[in-house]
Amino acid sequence: MATEFSEYRFLKYYSGESRGLPSSSLFFCVIATFLTVRNFFKREILFFWHSMVMSESYPVASLLLLDDFVLYFTDLHWYLDQFDNLEKHTQWGIDFLDKYAKFVKERLEIEQNYAKQLRNLVKKYCPKRSAKDEEPRFTSCLSFYNILNELNDYAGQREVVAEEMGHRVYAEIMRYSNDIKGERKSHLQEGRKAQQYLDMCLKQMDNSKRKFERECREAEKAQQTYERLDNDSNATKSDVEKAKQQLHLRTHMADESKNEYAAQLQNYNAEQHKHFYIVIPQVYKHLQEMDERRTVKLSECYKGFADAERKVIPIISKCLEGMVQAAKSVDERRDSQIVVDCFKSGFEPNGDYPFEDYSQHIYRTVSDGTISTPKQESLKPDPRVTVGKAKGKLWLFGKKPKWSLRMGPALEDFSHLPPEQRRKRLQQRIDELSRELQKEMDQKDALNKMKDVYEKNPQMGDPSSLHPKIAETTSNIERLRMEIHKNEAWLSEVEGKVSQRSERRHSAEANHLVAQGRESPEGSYTEDANQEGRVQPQPHAHPEFDDEFDDDEPLPAIGHCKSLYPFDGNNEGTLAMKEGEVLYIIEEDKGDGWTRARKQNGEEGYVPTSYIDITLEKNSKGAVTYI
Repeated sequence: MATEFSEYRFLKYYSGESRGLPSSSLFFCVIATFLTVRNFFKREILFFWHSMVMSESYPVASLLLLDDFVLYFTDLHWYLDQFDNLEKHTQWGIDFLDKYAKFVKERLEIEQNYAKQLRNLVKKYCPKRSAKDEEPRFTSCLSFYNILNELNDYAGQREVVAEEMGHRVYAEIMRYSNDIKGERKSHLQEGRKAQQYLDMCLKQMDNSKRKFERECREAEKAQQTYERLDNDSNATKSDVEKAKQQLHLRTHMADESKNEYAAQLQNYNAEQHKHFYIVIPQVYKHLQEMDERRTVKLSECYKGFADAERKVIPIISKCLEGMVQAAKSVDERRDSQIVVDCFKSGFEPNGDYPFEDYSQHIYRTVSDGTISTPKQESLKPDPRVTVGKAKGKLWLFGKKPKWSLRMGPALEDFSHLPPEQRRKRLQQRIDELSRELQKEMDQKDALNKMKDVYEKNPQMGDPSSLHPKIAETTSNIERLRMEIHKNEAWLSEVEGKVSQRSERRHSAEANHLVAQGRESPEGSYTEDANQEGRVQPQPHAHPEFDDEFDDDEPLPAIGHCKSLYPFDGNNEGTLAMKEGEVLYIIEEDKGDGWTRARKQNGEEGYVPTSYIDITLEKNSKGAVTYI
């Protein structure tokens, strides 16, 4: 109100009511006063004001007062610039919020891709195994699989991090960004609406001012016309009266325009005060609160971003600890023992080679006749037994080998395996059959108890309905017992053969030592000594198995070899050969120093790899050897 009163006094001071100013001076004064509302009218204000000063002699104090008034209204236009700056700042804040949301989105996509690649890596190095495949037994393999499981859990935690970032950070930022955009738009519209209303009031005031200006000009013209006619002696009285009436009319209209202009000015000043002291501060306050909430929301999202990582740290630590424990569980001695148990064949080592004396013909007399050193007969290899056969490949990443490619079809008594491996497989089968037998016996006992209950309480069930099931269980028990008895017989046979082979070895060593002590006076061995020094071949305990293997198709040759040295082939499964003899290769050396070969007559067996010169056929499709 004080400002309005001061403006009213200022207007009254320069309006000519309190001072006897000419109408032209009043016109320029009003124009200079109200053009100060707009900053771009400042040059016009100075122009009109200097024109007024040059035409009328106003006090210097009046000039200073008008300059202060101009500066006062000119400084109010800071609002427009600051409103634009706040609009730009709030838009920058929303853009920064969207930029951080984009950053979080790319970050969680990285986590998702990382977790996906880890799972694919685990899937790649953890092959699928069928029910028939054996579980890996090496501690190093088991540890590696445990590490893969922990790595899979670690990948799951990375997915949890991505999910937390997506729900708690990214989704929250996008939701808040949409809300704050709407709120900002509302506040800016409110500010623009207030500014538009103030501009409308200013326009109304300006229109009333222009109307007041026109009416003042018309009144001034009417006054000049009246004064001219009044001073003109030639003018008629009617013309003077007419000019006087026109002057009163124009003066009355100027007074009405003046009152309207004063009312519009007062209204504009009131709205301007309300605009700058109530409406706009409220809009700025809302924008400030909105921007502060945006900053707080960013802070919360920063914290949520870190919390998403912090929550999974304990579980990730457990995964890493599990990897460390898996590494500590590796036992090299146990792995070595597994290799020994897996590749142990049960064959006895070769005996010592006997000394064959070829100098007997030097000391031979005529009466002795022809003395021929008996040729040592090579043992026919047992097709059921091979030297250095492995039980199976302890695979890590590959599939279990197909034994049919290597040893032919598996036999029920496992006679195609080496003795030690055959014994283990038979014992394993006996244990499995014993467990099945125990289950069947338990089931039979349960059925008998149920039958007794039905007999005592017929309302619970018919005892005769259990007879088929009991008969089936009894049949299964008998079948399992026969299977166990048959496998136990095979197991006893294997254990007996192993013990006999051990006894033969010790006996052969003893005979060899005795033969060395029975030299002839000439320093040569006698024929008896040579015969005793040799290990006689043992007949097959089960010749019927030979027929089974004779029916099998022979393995295709994958190359040929030439013997560099003679080899007697005393052990079972070995093949005797002469120096320079050409043999067919049907199976390569698998690392134990033996190569499987076949003679021209179809006899097969193993020969030392170092004794032969091997030439393999290109693109051969022979026997496949697995380690």
